[in-house]
Amino acid sequence: MSSVLGVSVGAGAVRVARPIAGDSAETPAFDVQAVPVGERRVDELAADVIGAMLAADSRITATAIAYRDENHARGIRAELARRQFTNYELVPDVVAALEFLEYTGELQGFGTVALYDLGASGLSVTVVDTATRQVCFSERTSDISGDYLDSLIREQQIASGRIAHPPDHTGLAALDALCRQAKEQLSGSNAVALPSTEGLVLLSQENFEALIMLAVESSARMTRDVILRSEQPVQAVALLGGCAQIPLVARVLRRWLGVPVIVPAAPDTVVTRGASMLARPVRHRPAPAPFPAAHEHTPPPPAEPSQLWSPDSETLDKHGRRREVSLAGVAVGALVVVAAIGVTLGWGPRVLEHDSQSQDAVTSSVPSTTSRPAESATVAPTTTDATNESLAAPPPRAYPTTTDAPTTVAGPNTITIIPGLPPVIVPTIPPLFPPAPPAQEH
Repeated sequence: MSSVLGVSVGAGAVRVARPIAGDSAETPAFDVQAVPVGERRVDELAADVIGAMLAADSRITATAIAYRDENHARGIRAELARRQFTNYELVPDVVAALEFLEYTGELQGFGTVALYDLGASGLSVTVVDTATRQVCFSERTSDISGDYLDSLIREQQIASGRIAHPPDHTGLAALDALCRQAKEQLSGSNAVALPSTEGLVLLSQENFEALIMLAVESSARMTRDVILRSEQPVQAVALLGGCAQIPLVARVLRRWLGVPVIVPAAPDTVVTRGASMLARPVRHRPAPAPFPAAHEHTPPPPAEPSQLWSPDSETLDKHGRRREVSLAGVAVGALVVVAAIGVTLGWGPRVLEHDSQSQDAVTSSVPSTTSRPAESATVAPTTTDATNESLAAPPPRAYPTTTDAPTTVAGPNTITIIPGLPPVIVPTIPPLFPPAPPAQEH
């Protein structure tokens, strides 16, 4: 038969609870154990306790761990990950407490309640909606705590002269533990007498309440302020934590708040028992819906031979754009070459005028192989030709606007680079080598 484990990690002790199988009572019975923290880190101790419980009872299939806030949960999660624990879940201590109190019926009829949790390290006051379990407002302080109340008892015992001041830290810790034990025993009696190596600890209910009255009233004032800041109609206050067993706490809160004050049995284990009721096996939870075709992959049916190489419209558009870009690049490159030749050869009005005037007197030994006859006068220049003209050097003179062909006569020094543009007259360059003898005819 399977079992579950509930854990609460407090500053003073780590508590674990397991429901007792076969219990038929209205209020479920639990096997609750507490391990004092002492000088150890609380998250390390919690991991050790959980590991020991899992090793001792193989029937435990789920673990729920109650945490106070996000920093608290982060430390617990990191330590459990280091121990490679996986089958657990973290639950807020407020939710765990509500789970148990609602199951026992102690919150029946109350829509909004305040949880007053006074533990070893501090006081937490939380206003929560019992229907939605939504926290409306929460505040925590360390000014009042179980450790602070223990220190009040210790100082009172030393001041009375019955207890000598401990000489070292170990003796001081032992005296604090004895004062804590006396405080807990006062919950069911009017006076306590506990022997110690330093003397006898004597504490009465009347003396104890006088010691802690100011601290308890301060906690009641804080609870009232939290309720006012929450702006919620709080209908009851539930006491949690080890110090909730002090009768004075409930009496002061009733007087200050004027609402019912609920003190459950064993208020220090309410969160632990609620966590055990929330424990569910992690591996048994329904997994999230998988992505489509995440587990099974069905290959697509083979395409017909006629469809293997049929490009889609997007591919054709890409190829068309590439062809347009390539043609544009060729045109721009041609324009750059023309401009470079013009700069190199020194196109300009003076050179062109000088060459056009002296072309009859100068002969060239280099035959012209690229000269062409003038284009027909009826052919208009294209857009690319107009662009070439704009990129080339300024023309030597204004051209007529008529459609007649250029009047420049082709000569040995005349080169037509682009059809439709005026021919270019190249300056005569003296030959570097004498011309070759003419070939003999046979």
